Amino acid sequence: MTAKSTTKPQILYSCYYSRSREGENFIPEHVFSYQISGEMIASDSKNTYISKEGDFRFSRRNHLAKFVKIPPEGGEFKTISLFLDQEILREISTEYNFKINKRSDSEAMLSLSPNPLYKSFMESLISYLEVEQDKNEALFNLKIKEAVHLLLKVNPELKDILFDFNEPGKIDLEAFMNKNFHFNVHLTRFAYLTGRSLATFKRDFQKVFQETPGKWLLNKRLQEAYYLINQGKSPSEVYIGVGFEDLSHFSFSFKKKFGIVPSSLLLK
Repeated sequence: MTAKSTTKPQILYSCYYSRSREGENFIPEHVFSYQISGEMIASDSKNTYISKEGDFRFSRRNHLAKFVKIPPEGGEFKTISLFLDQEILREISTEYNFKINKRSDSEAMLSLSPNPLYKSFMESLISYLEVEQDKNEALFNLKIKEAVHLLLKVNPELKDILFDFNEPGKIDLEAFMNKNFHFNVHLTRFAYLTGRSLATFKRDFQKVFQETPGKWLLNKRLQEAYYLINQGKSPSEVYIGVGFEDLSHFSFSFKKKFGIVPSSLLLK
């Protein structure tokens, strides 16, 4: 069996010269990352995680998180990230009979202690990643498998995370949405993470909030933005944090709801 192709490279070498907050707020696959330079600040609904130069991290699939990528002064933000595809993990599980002992409820991101095996592995990837990545799928699949075995050798406790193929179960919709409304993801993501089909999610949402998800999310995000700006934060600091994609859409929606432009709150 061969690993499936994905639109995103399974191994990604990222370089940024300026501060960036790009990317979807959903982690669809486990990710093993090495912070080559710069700083990554990630946050979920409970915690903030900081990765600095030389750090290794493990991001768990099926979690919501926001990322801010900060280059060093006068330099580049650089990371290597390996996306541990579920199909490859199933192959490894079958071949080596890896089974979980218990389900793990650990955090969205785990900091991995520095290890020379991790560093030499990541540095060996750079030459591959600095050139054209097309037609490297077979090689990358082998490297992903190597990374999984390396993780199990250095951090054997990750076995219960890597080979847990269970999908999210049905959970309290109201509590989940009130904690996670500020993540900018499609409704299908919210539905999946609460253990529901999209149709069931919309139906349950209407029962709980007496409003459609779209309207509720918009109002909730605008109310949070109003509070934050009223506390002294600028609109440009706030709009991404509460779930809007761009400042112009945020300003238009804010004025439509409150009758004033966001910046006018700062003048009070």
